[in-house]
Amino acid sequence: MKPVGVILAGGLARRMGGGQKALLGLGGRPLVAHAIARLTPQVAALALNVNAEMAAYERFGLPLVADTVPGFAGPLAGILAGMDWAAGAHPEASLLLSAPTDAPFLPDDMAARLGAALTDEGAAVAVCASGGRHHPVAALWRMDLREPLREALTARDIRKIDRFTAEHRVAMVEWPATPSDPFFNVNRPEDLARAEALLG
Repeated sequence: MKPVGVILAGGLARRMGGGQKALLGLGGRPLVAHAIARLTPQVAALALNVNAEMAAYERFGLPLVADTVPGFAGPLAGILAGMDWAAGAHPEASLLLSAPTDAPFLPDDMAARLGAALTDEGAAVAVCASGGRHHPVAALWRMDLREPLREALTARDIRKIDRFTAEHRVAMVEWPATPSDPFFNVNRPEDLARAEALLG
């Protein structure tokens, strides 16, 4: 069974100067549209984690889920919001695929390879890696982490993904970073210009 997925578009985009980074143009369409196109074939259902300007995201025709933990608590809060949505809308789902909104070149075998590693290694989370770095937002999560994640966020104020996943078995799955890194992400204005070049 395919996992359900959530794209995290609920951050503050500080390195971009604020605003809705997900809606910046890349190749004639919003940045988030590239992530949607990459993930849709890989999941049974897809939602967007959004915390502001919700109406601007309605055009994508996907469920919009806001953080359930207040105060812009970071990507873990977005992952929990995705799990809460999945538990209500897709209770049969046992896995949640998370991805950043600012990675327009995500691999088309992401869910399959992460799922295989999760099973083979008996892990709770499978995380993407490339070029000697891991990408904790690009990951596959067992849904039974939902309540431990809520407790970590609300009772222990854990905000960093790596700090939470250190408490669980993690499988790392490596992709080649050449000729280009499939997890290249757009954090700054100059990254957007590079993404345009890569797209071309």
